Amino acid sequence: MNNQTKLRIGTRGSPLALAQAHETQDRLAAAHVGLETEIVIIKTTGDIILHRTLADIGGKGLFTKEIDEAMLAGDIDIAVNSMKDVPTWLPDGIILPCMLPREDPRDAFISSNAADIEGLKQGAVVGTSSLRRQAQILHHRPDLKVVSIRGNVQTRLRKLEDGEVDATFLALAGLNRLGMADAATSVVPVDVCLPAVGQGAIGITCRENDARTQGLLEPLNNPATLTCVTAERAMLEVLDGSCRTPIGGLAELDGNAFTLRCLVARTDGSEVLETSRKGAASDAVSLGKDAGDELLRRAGPGYF
Repeated sequence: MNNQTKLRIGTRGSPLALAQAHETQDRLAAAHVGLETEIVIIKTTGDIILHRTLADIGGKGLFTKEIDEAMLAGDIDIAVNSMKDVPTWLPDGIILPCMLPREDPRDAFISSNAADIEGLKQGAVVGTSSLRRQAQILHHRPDLKVVSIRGNVQTRLRKLEDGEVDATFLALAGLNRLGMADAATSVVPVDVCLPAVGQGAIGITCRENDARTQGLLEPLNNPATLTCVTAERAMLEVLDGSCRTPIGGLAELDGNAFTLRCLVARTDGSEVLETSRKGAASDAVSLGKDAGDELLRRAGPGYF
């Protein structure tokens, strides 16, 4: 293995994306002494267009499209992404062989007006760009008003401080990785708001024909995270999930015991369909697909 060739790490430029890229860089340095790495910041459409919702401008692939193009062009060797931003289908020539150990996948509730969602006053304004959060919040509290706010963690917290909204929700994993766990007022139970598929997990992609890079990533991969998130994504694939559909999913492994909870919802929160699966870790992907099939059948034509 030629350790003299610099490994180029592609990432978005937000503080969270850079924290995740640096974590990957540190893990590579620990696994391969003498390996040179370089972080390459790539601006994505999702970072540039902030005044419209992701659903309106084409879904979560807008956070990875330019990065994928840079990889296929040979400008970067790996890409570090939040798994919840990675599209269900990867471009030809790109694979996802590695996921880092998953952080806490739950959502954080943030407000200076209430300790949790139950404590918000009648008709309070909640800011989120996630249809998954919106649907579950409104299912839980139909009286609340949900408005769209986008931008990185710091931008959303500033909008909360400025009084534009009474509360907001962020991924707890992102706050933890930024060293901002104390910004969370409380942690949202998964019974109230099931996380996004892949939430809390960092995925690393590379070129399918790049055996050297795949070898470098091998010691970084966390098999339990890969199993759980792959099963969640199998459920999502059956549902053809995008940012236009409120879908939640969380798989967990306890030894060889695998569990999966998932749901689909109407954006106004008027209906939430839930299901779960239990089985062996070796059956995780088929259980994910089976759960997706059930939700698709129960939702019926036109639901999505």
